[in-house]
Amino acid sequence: MSEGRPGVAATLRALNGALGRPAALWVKESGARNLRHRDFLAPRAALSAAFPGGQVPPEAVSAVPSLRGPAVLPLRDCRQTPAGLVVQVRRAEAFQRLLGPLPGPPPPAAGARTGCVVLHCPALRGPAALRPRHLRSVLLADHLAQLLRAQGVEVRLVPALSEERSWDVLRQLRICWPSGSGGSSLTDAVSALKAALGRCPCAAACEQGPGTAEGAICKVHLKSFVEQQGLLGYDPNLDVLLVTERTVRSLAELQEAVLQCPVSDPTALLASRFPSSSCCSIVHVVNCEEEFQQQQLDVLWRILDPGAHTALQKHLVCGPVKVTNPSSPIGADQYFQLRKRQMYEASVMKYGELAQDEAWTEVIDTLTVAAIRFEMLSTAHRSQITLDLENNSISTKGTKSGAFVMYNCARLATLFNTFQQAVEQGTYPPLPPVSELNFSCLREEGEWLLLFNYLLPFPEVVQQAAELPMSSKGIRITANTEAVCKFLIQLSMDFSSYYNRVHVLGEPFPHLFDQMFARLQLLGAVRDVFHSALATLHLPPLSQI
Repeated sequence: MSEGRPGVAATLRALNGALGRPAALWVKESGARNLRHRDFLAPRAALSAAFPGGQVPPEAVSAVPSLRGPAVLPLRDCRQTPAGLVVQVRRAEAFQRLLGPLPGPPPPAAGARTGCVVLHCPALRGPAALRPRHLRSVLLADHLAQLLRAQGVEVRLVPALSEERSWDVLRQLRICWPSGSGGSSLTDAVSALKAALGRCPCAAACEQGPGTAEGAICKVHLKSFVEQQGLLGYDPNLDVLLVTERTVRSLAELQEAVLQCPVSDPTALLASRFPSSSCCSIVHVVNCEEEFQQQQLDVLWRILDPGAHTALQKHLVCGPVKVTNPSSPIGADQYFQLRKRQMYEASVMKYGELAQDEAWTEVIDTLTVAAIRFEMLSTAHRSQITLDLENNSISTKGTKSGAFVMYNCARLATLFNTFQQAVEQGTYPPLPPVSELNFSCLREEGEWLLLFNYLLPFPEVVQQAAELPMSSKGIRITANTEAVCKFLIQLSMDFSSYYNRVHVLGEPFPHLFDQMFARLQLLGAVRDVFHSALATLHLPPLSQI
């Protein structure tokens, strides 16, 4: 049996299984100080709760080092300490197993699908100009779509961008969103929904008069439906909704997106009034100010089409975006241009005249996109974000910024470019095949930190960031959409610390080549993780800064 790529979850399952208890007793260490002595710990408090007197049977302890499995790390020993049971990994072997294949999410099997998700972002539907609060939900939906696709999930993005408006700011931020008018199929969906409204017992005609909204069709009583169905989590103020042409078109676009999803539950077709529809998950990504209106649309869709897919609607709500001391309301395009100017000024301050060269235009654009994406996405989506637009809070120096991540990605590119040039000049021999490398040379503390905290858990970080708890009660869900940004920030900090301390490309003496080659293989894997993680943010790696 192939040993495969080790993983954190599989190793923890094996460790917990070895102790013969259903509870999760073991934790992975991550701090540099603790990693000097142990890699996994079963804390004494947890052992005391699971075993009489906290005493683990000796045979269970002695069985831990012999644990094997396709994704289990090679373990060296298991010891009782005052902190609890501790285990260390056989590190040279772990380096060998992890650095062979590319670290990252494995590509989905050809033709394989693990579901379909419709991501609906109402912020792109309104006629008004986009504000930073709208931009937050759009960026989050764009990032979530990339994360889901990396897991083999089919994603549909709604609504299609209207060709009547300018979407320059989305293009500048590298947001990939479909556009189009919908065509005859959308017209048919609108007609079908209007027919359903005509048969709906919850609908009533609305009086036409001077105060009636433009395009009003009818009124629908939402509250009674919510109460009858026992729906949880809806705003108690939901009552009567005035349905307009725009409301119906919004539902028709959602219905069309569902039609395009592969059928995953044939029984759902029988319950739907729209017999061509399939069963997929629908996630409304909304800012907190749009939440009430989206709940109205949600309930109306359930009334008009009580199929299984409308019952799989969830709301992922973004917290407020507070702008400090704005002289006037600021649009998303103004926000982008302000951050771009600030990034240019910060780059000139750091790099001088180099940053004024035309070749730097693309670099400045990429740094600006990274700065804004990290500013919007590195905070949990339900928490408030505060944008300080008066002070230059975007810089090339802060360790928590997107620019800092891109800078470290560029340092890796420079390292490998320098090595390749040295190879071409005959200073170093080419990097040997991984099977010939001696990973026992990797003894520096930062090297294990990079492997154990980043290369090892990266696929699981992406997987967990894409998890949507669709089966949870109520209509709101939370997702760990900040995980990739936080991962990249922490990786950049630990890589920067290691790179500043260790001279990777040493003197060209043959007796030093083993260590240099092992380090290059490690840092090549780190570079691949940077690239894979940045791809979920639609950020291209920079080759230089």
